[in-house]
Amino acid sequence: MTECACFREGCCCCECVETSEVGVIERCGQYDRLASAGFHCLQWPCEAIAGRVSLRVQQLDVQCETKTLDNVFVSVVISVQYSILQESIYEAFYRLSNPRSQIQSYVYDTVRATIPMMKLDDAFEAKEEVAMSVKKSLGDVMSGYGYEIHQALVTDLSPDAKVKAAMNEINASKRLKDAAFAKAEGEKIVLVKAAEAAAEANYLSGVGVARQRKAIVDGLRESISQFSGNVRGTSAKDVIDLLLLTQYFDMLRDVGNQGGTSTFFLPTKKNLMRDGLLQANAGLKTFNYK
Repeated sequence: MTECACFREGCCCCECVETSEVGVIERCGQYDRLASAGFHCLQWPCEAIAGRVSLRVQQLDVQCETKTLDNVFVSVVISVQYSILQESIYEAFYRLSNPRSQIQSYVYDTVRATIPMMKLDDAFEAKEEVAMSVKKSLGDVMSGYGYEIHQALVTDLSPDAKVKAAMNEINASKRLKDAAFAKAEGEKIVLVKAAEAAAEANYLSGVGVARQRKAIVDGLRESISQFSGNVRGTSAKDVIDLLLLTQYFDMLRDVGNQGGTSTFFLPTKKNLMRDGLLQANAGLKTFNYK
């Protein structure tokens, strides 16, 4: 086979391929070989690098709008991480003209087939399931074109702003309800403890009053015995009258010593205290007779 005239008369052309890239060399418009990273000499114009393929992992963010089973429109962002298989560079370069558009179409198809089967709350909980569905669907298809799908991530899932506001309102109302219930329980505990404290205080006060009255009665009994023994011709009734009169004057003194008091005691007769004592004594006798 004779070489063409252009090849015999061609000149040397230098090309450099960067790291993590592979050059696709064509001769006279036909695929010839691959050029790895480094320096390469080509016989121009018969040979040329038709393109370069990156072996790096790339990421494509796809935003898709769909609706859930309960008719709520949501915006879903899927991040697809992919790379070209080194053994399938020919298929990746020649079989697809726009791989990013191809990946985007399959993401749309998978998301719009998965999300509408879920309610909004379930969609938030099933982000991993959606991501696995996208990865499986893309992996099965794109492997035939020389692409490997490393990962598919649901990076965002957000409903309409009005739906968000409604969900936040529901959550806020629930938390306010819980706070009101907790506050009511706290007030209930305070009231119960206050009632228990009041009951205990009343009980102790009653015990104290009972002891006080017992001490007074014991003191009166002892006073009556001593007074009757020391003063001849006095009876127990006279001693009681004297004690009552003493307590009466003590009461007047205590009322008068109180600041801002509005109590007035105005006797209308002479010997009013004595008459009161006589009436009390008469009533006591009548009660004893009955």
